[in-house]
Amino acid sequence: MRVPPIPVGNEVSEAPQATIPPVDDTGAAETEGQVCEHFQHAAEILGRRWIPQVIRVLLYGPARFGELRERVPGISDTLLSERLKQLEDEGIVLRTVHGGRPVLIEYSLTESGAGLGKAIEALGEWAERFAGAEAPA
Repeated sequence: MRVPPIPVGNEVSEAPQATIPPVDDTGAAETEGQVCEHFQHAAEILGRRWIPQVIRVLLYGPARFGELRERVPGISDTLLSERLKQLEDEGIVLRTVHGGRPVLIEYSLTESGAGLGKAIEALGEWAERFAGAEAPA
């Protein structure tokens, strides 16, 4: 499913107008402003607390649990473990167990996870530009 153009008058001043025609997977016209189930699912995944941060760290390469905990300030062991399991279940993170003594467990992004790189990068750019700024009165 493709996203329809932003309605006239709602454009972001610096963003180019979207040119993707509003059609669904069958090629039929869809209701303007409708959010497809795939986008909804993706938003629910990325909207979970700590998920974008974990993905951002893993975009730099595989990491062990302790490394992730150090690189994501404020996350508890319990929540990190829970988020890694959720990301693994969604096919975004791959958990690899390297045998030996001690056993080494490493987390990395799958192709699907790496595909989120541009979205996470865009979120980072937005955060640098707007999230630190004071809210207008």
